Amino acid sequence: MRAGTTPGAGTLRPARLRPADFVRLGGTGLRTRPLRVFLSALGIAIGVAAMVAVVGISSSSRAEVDRRLDALGTNMLRVAPGRTPDGTATRLPREAAPMIRRIGPVREVAATGEIKGAAVYRNEHIPVGRTGSVEVAAAGARLLPAVGGEVRTGRWLTETTQEYPAVVLGAQAARRLDVREPGTRLWLGGKWFSLVGVLKPVPLAPEIDGSALVGWQAARRYLGFDGHPSTVYVRARDDRVSQVRSVLAATANPEKPNAVLVSRPSDALAAREATESTLTGLLLGLGSVALLVGGVGVGNTMVISVLERRPEIGLRRALGATSGQIRGQFVSESLLLSALGGLGGTVLGTAITAVFASVRGWPTEVPVWATAAGVAVTLLIGALAGLYPAVRAGRLAPTEALAGQ
Repeated sequence: MRAGTTPGAGTLRPARLRPADFVRLGGTGLRTRPLRVFLSALGIAIGVAAMVAVVGISSSSRAEVDRRLDALGTNMLRVAPGRTPDGTATRLPREAAPMIRRIGPVREVAATGEIKGAAVYRNEHIPVGRTGSVEVAAAGARLLPAVGGEVRTGRWLTETTQEYPAVVLGAQAARRLDVREPGTRLWLGGKWFSLVGVLKPVPLAPEIDGSALVGWQAARRYLGFDGHPSTVYVRARDDRVSQVRSVLAATANPEKPNAVLVSRPSDALAAREATESTLTGLLLGLGSVALLVGGVGVGNTMVISVLERRPEIGLRRALGATSGQIRGQFVSESLLLSALGGLGGTVLGTAITAVFASVRGWPTEVPVWATAAGVAVTLLIGALAGLYPAVRAGRLAPTEALAGQ
């Protein structure tokens, strides 16, 4: 123990220990008992790994749930014309889709428009009325991203084919007309249209499955379409669906917002919120238990260390070490032990999450806050768990400690 003289006095006082000195003392105490330190750190690591793995697996599971629910369209809303209070049918303005697109959280907007009086046949010799219940509708170029649709054969309407007599059939419409090969000509609205594509079934918008879709400009040019949309499909940010829904009616038809029908978010959105709440409660509960186990392990190790090292404590006290320095030594040992276990547990928990998610085919997602919290909370619990043994060690009198009592 280093000592120094107080200026103006002949008495000796203990030298102050710097933080680096406490770290060295704590490291020395751990190195003298490697097996016990390893087992204690392993116990802490298992507790932290359990917490990180619970958070990671829960987050990965949530990411998988989100991915599946996104495929179901939890963030898709529909806008359609309704009726006025006196029962009069209304129409959406032609500018409804562009106006909705200006809403900040909106990601995709696409519209379809019913073309009244138009019918589609395999050829001009089919008797009038035998359409197979295939509806004809105008469609915007961004319809497929908005409804989650995919092309089975051929291609979707491009900016070029939007202006010409080209048609895309929904899955049911193609079966009813018995037409599947792109390039086939169809008699539509008294004119020949070329089939450019056939869609896969669209679960989010089943009305599209039974429709023949033509470009917006082509519908106005060849089929007398008036340009008023009959349905507008809107995709919004997941966390802003309710807010977007609240302003859709006034945005789509500012003159008659009460005559606009806006769909509610799907039940899948409510299921997502319930799932997130349940998983959050689960990970907090299990993580707390895991950290408690780790704290008990640290406290147990430090109490045993104090009992075994009483002669060492007595010798240091006899050489002039203060109670505060003794307490600092044991707290530093506790913090170092917790840091070893916390870092090891974080790595182990991340690895467990990656392996489990890979086996299940989930995306691997370990929040940064979980890894940081795994170490930080372990240090906090380690400090608290080592505080009592440190205080007890600091209170030992030199003679009592040297006697090993």
